[in-house]
Amino acid sequence: MDARFLGITELVEAPSVAVVVDVMRAFTVAAWAFAQGAEKIVLAESLDEALALKARHPDWVALKDGPPAPGFDTVNSPGLLRSIDLGGRTVVQKTTAGTVGALAVKEASLVLCAGFVVAEATAQLLRMRKSDSVTFVVTGEDGQADEDLACAQYIARRATEAGTDAAEFLRRAAESRAAAELTEGVRQGVHPDDVALCLEVDRFSFAMVAASEGSLMVLRPRAMSSLTDEDLV
Repeated sequence: MDARFLGITELVEAPSVAVVVDVMRAFTVAAWAFAQGAEKIVLAESLDEALALKARHPDWVALKDGPPAPGFDTVNSPGLLRSIDLGGRTVVQKTTAGTVGALAVKEASLVLCAGFVVAEATAQLLRMRKSDSVTFVVTGEDGQADEDLACAQYIARRATEAGTDAAEFLRRAAESRAAAELTEGVRQGVHPDDVALCLEVDRFSFAMVAASEGSLMVLRPRAMSSLTDEDLV
């Protein structure tokens, strides 16, 4: 498998297969939302779009980066989200990097969103898909976020070497700038457990697939045990 690791601004054409990585915290949060029962996640292009969607669908749950804000139900924190019952609900998510990265590759034939919590499920889907070329979108810090790059490299390795040890990749993520900012309270809308939750490898057994549904980019979980050959075409 030919793996490329690019920042959002380095994307010059739509890749065939894209894995969009945001460890701290967009796609860790997304995974927790599905674990808490969410049916789907709409990836909003802007805060205004997120608020407009919430206004049209008052039963949807809107979340964003940073501190709480009027019109939003919660913030982009796995520690906070894990206590919310999202059974059957639709979540609208807008973040600084993760959702931006996913929307940047929406023309790809397959878009996966990932963090450490769904690493093996994501790697398994890549193995089953037998993708010759995969573009990993490193969303944080203009492609320089080491937690995202470490996770992307780990998933790429796992896709070809199932026994790859996560320890070194997790160490890099734990020592990243994002982890320090979350731990030290530089960022707002943070729960004390957020970093630890973002560094849980394979907490969930589903991959997360984003695809256009009408005018919206929608993220849904895909349990690997339910995959069929038709899903992989």
